[in-house]
Amino acid sequence: MREVLSDLMRWWSAGETVGVGTVVGTWRSAPRQAGASMLVGPGGEAVGSVSGGCVEGAVYELGQEVVATGTPVLQRYGVSDDDAFAVGLTCGGILDVFVEKVSRDTFPELGEVAADIEAGRPVAVATVIDHPDPAWVGRRLVVRPEEGDDAEPATPGHAAAHASTLGSERADDAVRDDARGMLAQGTTGTLTYGPDGERRGEGLRVFVASHAPKPRMLVFGAIDFAAAVARVGGFLGYRVTVCDARPVFATASRFPGADEVVVTWPHDYLAAEVEAGRVDSRTVIAVLTHDPKFDVPLLEVALRLPEVAYIGAMGSRRTHEDRLARLREAGLTEAELARMSSPIGLDLGARTPEETAVSIAAEIIALRWGGGGERLGGLDGPIHHHHPAHDTEPDALATSG
Repeated sequence: MREVLSDLMRWWSAGETVGVGTVVGTWRSAPRQAGASMLVGPGGEAVGSVSGGCVEGAVYELGQEVVATGTPVLQRYGVSDDDAFAVGLTCGGILDVFVEKVSRDTFPELGEVAADIEAGRPVAVATVIDHPDPAWVGRRLVVRPEEGDDAEPATPGHAAAHASTLGSERADDAVRDDARGMLAQGTTGTLTYGPDGERRGEGLRVFVASHAPKPRMLVFGAIDFAAAVARVGGFLGYRVTVCDARPVFATASRFPGADEVVVTWPHDYLAAEVEAGRVDSRTVIAVLTHDPKFDVPLLEVALRLPEVAYIGAMGSRRTHEDRLARLREAGLTEAELARMSSPIGLDLGARTPEETAVSIAAEIIALRWGGGGERLGGLDGPIHHHHPAHDTEPDALATSG
């Protein structure tokens, strides 16, 4: 929802009604991930995408119908029969799209949710997308890390009452607990319960859209390559910090693509951020100093962290071998050293800072999704890689644990 939020809020604030289609499940080579959204505006506008162009026309028509009827719909699009070609989904994937109407009446908390997202405060929205009782479908809970367990009382006869409870206290408690766990990990997906929120069983399906703060990219070394990496990091959705101990180089004017520029010793900064709980499993670290007095103490800290998404270090192969020797002398194990991507980036033949930044970004993406970095034209099989959680058959629904 983040990519269409400004348009959605503009219409919501004006008291308009909007059709919202959200990807809630993907399989095989589906082009978009769960959480991608498309809006059908009050004047017939189409904003956003659920499939990169494959099924937008069908979702657009369904969105208009849902706004007219007020009845939310869970629709599957795939390639198992001729109907798939009628809506254009020919990429080999399968999408589940939940289409609902959103207005001040149906989603009164949206303003607060949008404010949380804009401010970088974690918030999750849990929406019932399937249930034996159609009256449950479309109900939602807004979940925050420190939220109390008591829901706001429903207003009798008002559509906004659906935002207060999913349908029972048992279901609310189960979903709230699981949604907090997903929010802590920054994950979005569908949970399955028994009809009344039972931990075992099927019938109730809830889509949890987690809106966690942006993942962090920590770039160490205030050099021209760092400026390019910061720009690419921001483009990929990271909150970018550039850190260097040299104040003459570490200035905001030299790094306009960074969210912040910090002047301190890199290893001290990283250790302090870890201590403050601001480094997690989504954090990527790019060490671009290729100066042992900076990067060896820094890598001693980084490579011993229990969880980060990526640690890359710039330098020639000679620099890399010297760095490894120094780190071994510092007591790092071979398993810890194996976590370092060095020399940094994929083999793209990059030479300029901008090309090198693309190479580094490509390696981060490949490690995230399990790609090999080869040319797609020379490979067979699916072009999209997925986390194991996404590699289930459409009817094998995720459970809540």
